[in-house]
Amino acid sequence: MTGLAVAVVALPLLAAAVGLVPVRLLAGRRAEPSTVSISAITALAGTGLATLLLAPLWFVTIWQPTQVRELTARLTPTGTIDIAVGVRVDGLSATVAVLVCVVALAVQVYSVGYMRNEPRYRSYAAFVSLFTGAMLLVVFASDLIVLLVGWEVMGLCSYVLIGHHWERVDFSRAGVKAFLVTKLGDVPFMFGIFALGVAAESFRVSDVLAAAAEMNQLTVTVGTLLLLGGVVGKSAQFPLQTWLPDAMAGPTPVSALIHAATMVAAGAYLVARLYPVFLQSPTALAVLGVVAAITMFTAACAAFAQDDLKRVLAYSTVSQVAYMQAGLAMGGYAAGVEHLLTHGAFKAVLFLAAGAVILRVGTNLMSEMGGLYRVMPITYTCMLVGFAALVGVPPTSGFFSKDAVLEQSLHQLTAPQPLVPQSVAGVVLVAGALTAFMTAAYAARTVLLTFHGPRRTDVASGGDPELGMLVPMLVLSVPSLSLGLFGVHEGWLPSWFASADTGTPHAVLPGALTAVLSFVLVVVGVAVVYFAWVPHPERDPVRLVEPVRPLFARGFFVDDLYELVFVRGTAALGRAVVRLDTDGVDATVSDSGRLMGWLGALARRTQTGNAQWYVTGVVIGAVALAVGAVVLV
Repeated sequence: MTGLAVAVVALPLLAAAVGLVPVRLLAGRRAEPSTVSISAITALAGTGLATLLLAPLWFVTIWQPTQVRELTARLTPTGTIDIAVGVRVDGLSATVAVLVCVVALAVQVYSVGYMRNEPRYRSYAAFVSLFTGAMLLVVFASDLIVLLVGWEVMGLCSYVLIGHHWERVDFSRAGVKAFLVTKLGDVPFMFGIFALGVAAESFRVSDVLAAAAEMNQLTVTVGTLLLLGGVVGKSAQFPLQTWLPDAMAGPTPVSALIHAATMVAAGAYLVARLYPVFLQSPTALAVLGVVAAITMFTAACAAFAQDDLKRVLAYSTVSQVAYMQAGLAMGGYAAGVEHLLTHGAFKAVLFLAAGAVILRVGTNLMSEMGGLYRVMPITYTCMLVGFAALVGVPPTSGFFSKDAVLEQSLHQLTAPQPLVPQSVAGVVLVAGALTAFMTAAYAARTVLLTFHGPRRTDVASGGDPELGMLVPMLVLSVPSLSLGLFGVHEGWLPSWFASADTGTPHAVLPGALTAVLSFVLVVVGVAVVYFAWVPHPERDPVRLVEPVRPLFARGFFVDDLYELVFVRGTAALGRAVVRLDTDGVDATVSDSGRLMGWLGALARRTQTGNAQWYVTGVVIGAVALAVGAVVLV
């Protein structure tokens, strides 16, 4: 089984390496092959074979999900803590790998049609394969240092893919922004790995988990808080969430991959992978809960005020990842991981459907769409399925996982010995309920503006996209509808991602109170938007929040705050340093030179070449010395 895991990781990486080789070197100097066809075959082969090999690995693993299978090879001894290269296979890693491979394969298939006329498709497909391999390396890594390598390669791929259309300055800047902002979190993340590895005297995941209960409490707290820096950065949580909406500059299939199965999911997976360590630090869980509560609500509010369809989905991702983190923070391992899986399915559907719409109408702006449900009925149906799961309409997958998070928060609020302070649990519960309302509101607004009302743009050629783009959407719609049902019994989905370190798997069931509450809030959210839209279909329901619309549309001005404090502050500091260098250091040197020149000119006046002047000077000097001697004596 471990050999299969190695192959699953290696195949997309090999496809990336082959894909980056110039086409002429592969086909010969005189050949003129189709770049898209060769690159597509390479990318599809790498991800497709990895998915095929993963199937038997997963089937064997879920029969004994808590059994850990490892294959490691120690690197050259470093003199301190050794680093082992290898894979670690259990229920959690195998199940999350299935999500990664299925979504990545769907994205690669979809991209063949979506990127058909793209001149740089070869590099695009290669970096998507590299992105997939890096995420699989994070999932299967048996050593935290190896996990860090995959973590950083994902950061590199995000920079390249988001800035794929680098000829546009705003797209290039979006890629740079994603790279820099995530790196802000990766620095403490790296030191968190060092702290835990040194405390456990090993970087192997199994050793760190085994040593967690024996570690010094301060070490565990500091280590987990440092790890949260990377989690917050990669998962676009407050206050480092600003890179993700701008990442919509990348091609839409890239957005689906980043948002559904790779980069933003990596943060939640990391917490789940090291969950026993986080359970030893209530402080870290409390911080994670507060961050999640702030993020989920503010991002949902921001999504309601966006006009760009992809930015709506981007803020939605920020909000939904916060649900995952909230579930884990409240002690709901099963709820958090299941929402990671269900979100991966329905968010991929939403982005792929959005890409089909954008490709058809030629714009991202919902204010220029409308009336598309008759033109694109299959795409419309897929998007409805995705939004139903996102909102949590029973019995879609999102209903079970999202409400289970709220139920876990309520449990912590009323438990005699809560895992986190009850005030934190209360904040998470209230924020989760309000977010359910806002999620329903922005989902309803998006569907109405995009598919209903008057058509504002002439569709160049009517109809749904080609079969190669439709199939991935239809395939991913199935788990979006049904995956949550597999979590209602602890022997089904919860046992598939069970881990030897997380205890007995628990069924993912919504509580009666929270389910009724969230369902009522969803109905009210949809109703408010719908009845505000019906009398004036040509008007945007965003007018409901007109007094705070700028606040929502600008993402609560977090980017503006960064611009003021960091960008302008750094620029002002730079100008001050320039002035200090010019008016201080340079001026001192220049003035010293002028002073020496003046002194030299003055001294030069004494060297006239006149003998009488020299004799007179000697006499005057002798007289001065004589007078001085008399006076002093």
